[in-house]
Amino acid sequence: MARLMNLVLNVWRQKNKSAAGAFVRYEAKGINDHMSFLEMLDVVNEGLSARGEEPIAFDHDCREGICGACGMVINGVPHGPAKSTTTCQLHMRLFNDGDEITIEPWRAAAFPVVRDLFVDRTRLFNGLKKIKGWVPVDGYHNAGPGPRQSQEQQQTIYPITECISCACCLEACPQYSKIELARREGETDEQFEARKRAAHERGFVGAAIIAQTMRFNYDPTGKLKRTIPAVIDVIHERRQNP
Repeated sequence: MARLMNLVLNVWRQKNKSAAGAFVRYEAKGINDHMSFLEMLDVVNEGLSARGEEPIAFDHDCREGICGACGMVINGVPHGPAKSTTTCQLHMRLFNDGDEITIEPWRAAAFPVVRDLFVDRTRLFNGLKKIKGWVPVDGYHNAGPGPRQSQEQQQTIYPITECISCACCLEACPQYSKIELARREGETDEQFEARKRAAHERGFVGAAIIAQTMRFNYDPTGKLKRTIPAVIDVIHERRQNP
């Protein structure tokens, strides 16, 4: 039988990257313990919209624990209290009636706040592009059966595939330093984006990108050439120019 709860939320609200943010207190009433954490936020947002207030912004996509978009810090813990569980798969049955919950975005300077709990993970995605973190499929339609994976390969690859690029490891990493550029006078959007991509190229790619590199290099179908050396070069450059 479903259990209904009344909760108090302390939510980080921030209009944009440049604006000052602050925690705002909300009451979440009649929350069904079968709901996911994001569904609970949906209910709170419905109430805010009905009162003519700005809903809480947060990122999400699959809501199946796969895409990593919904990352946030809940009571000081990335993704919340359930081990190896994304925010979208965190269920309200883990909370109790009357609980007070603090919700905030990733705090790393590498991921500036876009709005409220939604952060800009562009640097992460640029890293994935750099190492070509995908299995290429062009021309595979007539290539015949792919190579078999041995059980040893599967056992090596599987733990790495659990990375969903949520960026919580990068958020906590002291080596994943801040890269922030100011627009130059007269600089076009295209020029600014190109300069920002170049800065990301020079920065340390971080654990998530290295994990994806290993994952695709170990996969006999999607094995990439020269990817591991490229990442090692980035690490070496970082050590030489801290």
